[in-house]
Amino acid sequence: MLPGGGGSSGVTGCLFGRCVAGLSGVMGCRAWQFVGMDYRRTYRSAAIAFADLVSRIPASALDGPGLDEWTMRDLLGHTVSSALRQVPTVLADRAPTLLVPAPEAYFALARTAPADLVAAARKASTDDARATGAALGDEPATAVSGYIGRATAALAGAADDDLVATPAGGMRVCDWLPTRTFELVVHASDAAEAAGLTVGLDYETLAETTALAARIAAATGHGLPALRALTGRTPLPAAFSVV
Repeated sequence: MLPGGGGSSGVTGCLFGRCVAGLSGVMGCRAWQFVGMDYRRTYRSAAIAFADLVSRIPASALDGPGLDEWTMRDLLGHTVSSALRQVPTVLADRAPTLLVPAPEAYFALARTAPADLVAAARKASTDDARATGAALGDEPATAVSGYIGRATAALAGAADDDLVATPAGGMRVCDWLPTRTFELVVHASDAAEAAGLTVGLDYETLAETTALAARIAAATGHGLPALRALTGRTPLPAAFSVV
């Protein structure tokens, strides 16, 4: 999933050389979190649910439909690349300045980017999804488990307020990791739908991800339409998406 974009007041961050007006930079590290929720635990929970799902996808489905033009193998490859493999790399790469102060700001940035750069990023994402999917081999569940182990080990050595260099700019660990949980949850649901399987996501993980989707909608100027759709007032436009 590429970062998406919009905003309302104050500079949030920069991507492709452009800055977005939107969210306040003074938001606390966990100001967006529900009481009692732990972003580390929800990330691990989402990763475990994804691994369990992958273990149940039959080999015969790997070259079948996944998401849009992606096969199932491509979809799994993208999820691994975006939500697992890059975690140790990003956590090890310190950023000098906080540019993106909240998870929704990460996804709110790409809408400000030039269309040609977004198209190039999407092509690169697809190429990477296919290469990573192929590298998962004949036992993708085993490979996924290895990536989860490395990601969670790296996370154990990172502090909540560490500033790390992400594709969108400098972020706190506690703000960036929920964007990876979001990737895991959304793409696990994609894979489950394509495979005709269920995925075991717990309440806290689903609540965190759904709330982030709502905050992305608000940050990109679509909060009221999303609220009215969720409360049964007005359906969303066809092909509506917050990413």
